[in-house]
Amino acid sequence: MSNDIRRSDNNDSDGDVVTKTRSRTKRPSMYRVLLLNDDYTPMEFVTHILERFFNKGREEAIRIMLHVHHHGVGECGVFTYEVAETKVTQVMDFARRHQHPLQCVMEKK
Repeated sequence: MSNDIRRSDNNDSDGDVVTKTRSRTKRPSMYRVLLLNDDYTPMEFVTHILERFFNKGREEAIRIMLHVHHHGVGECGVFTYEVAETKVTQVMDFARRHQHPLQCVMEKK
């Protein structure tokens, strides 16, 4: 027994597997903000909405406004839930304050 080396149970790592778990951050769901066409809201007002609340340039705002006018609906942008909800509320409040029936909605992308 003079040459016999014994391991203590405290340092025994035979067969042990060390795993490291990584948490993955899930990307947030995205939502499309849409303007709906109506027969009463002036085109210039819709263009103003797109410039003011969606930071669109004049030409892009006119293009989106015409798309809404001709197709009944148009996408203003794609945002996270909280941002989309805020933009919809801002647009609807602004339209009501100016006595326009403009509808703005959001849908999951």
